[in-house]
Amino acid sequence: MDDAKLEVRLEPDRKDRMVHARVSADEYAAIEKAAKAADMTVSGFFRSLILEGAGVRPVLTKEDRAVMALLLEDMRAIGVNLNQVARSLNSGKGVHPGDVDINVGNVQRVQAAVMTELRSLARRAGYMRRGEG
Repeated sequence: MDDAKLEVRLEPDRKDRMVHARVSADEYAAIEKAAKAADMTVSGFFRSLILEGAGVRPVLTKEDRAVMALLLEDMRAIGVNLNQVARSLNSGKGVHPGDVDINVGNVQRVQAAVMTELRSLARRAGYMRRGEG
């Protein structure tokens, strides 16, 4: 007799349970559009969102949250600086144009960093939703 083993393969990913949710026609259209943009079925897209929301398969990693926290802190610091400039202007005090330029430059740099990070998150979220990440 051959020593080869018969391998029985169970289907652990088999979807045999259903979750029902009622949505309006407009909500369904929005879900359908988002699923199509993610190159997914409505069912797969909905399932991925539920799992993300439940924390089973979160989109934001620990590193993502750390980067977002740093960007938020930068934004707060810039807000404080802009507030000081606004108070000076409102009280009739002069503000050196260089101070305004520095603050505007800081806002633009943080905005660019936030946009880059959000694009990266969106791309990874799409991969994760499709099971590619």
